[in-house]
Amino acid sequence: MDTGKKIAVFLGEFDFQMERIADIYSLLGKKLSVFDQQNVSPETVESAGYWLHNLYCAFEDLFKQVAGFWENSIRTNGGFHINLLKRMLAKIEGIRPALLSIESYRCLNELRGFRHVFRYAYSYGLDDERVFFLLRRILSRKESLIRDLEIFRRAVALKDEQGKSLISGSFLLLI
Repeated sequence: MDTGKKIAVFLGEFDFQMERIADIYSLLGKKLSVFDQQNVSPETVESAGYWLHNLYCAFEDLFKQVAGFWENSIRTNGGFHINLLKRMLAKIEGIRPALLSIESYRCLNELRGFRHVFRYAYSYGLDDERVFFLLRRILSRKESLIRDLEIFRRAVALKDEQGKSLISGSFLLLI
């Protein structure tokens, strides 16, 4: 398969995962409206926690696609989750632009930490206020996170159209 076709396949998979992320954001928006009401049940808190967990997992699946395609490797050694997230912050000269800004990295790192707590919180419930706080924060940063992903996608599509190097000293000026 030639490079153009490989990039087209990558972009198709990228777009599919972006749709999953958008779907989860939509569900989280509905959860926020429930949180604005009085007497939120433990089940509602757990459901919101579940979808926050799923949002990070959906982002991480996207990161695995990017790392697998552009870098041809996904290491599964210790610190996998944080290292994968850090890799998305890095511009890899001659390979790919950064996927995330520092602001998006910080937001997703906080969500990653919650995901860890959610997965391993067997003996205690979730803190209602913490879940509500994170839910509001994640939704308030949605546009900047999505913008980062769209900038990356446009850079990849532009490279495919022009057949030029993905990275230049001023690649963002092309977008």
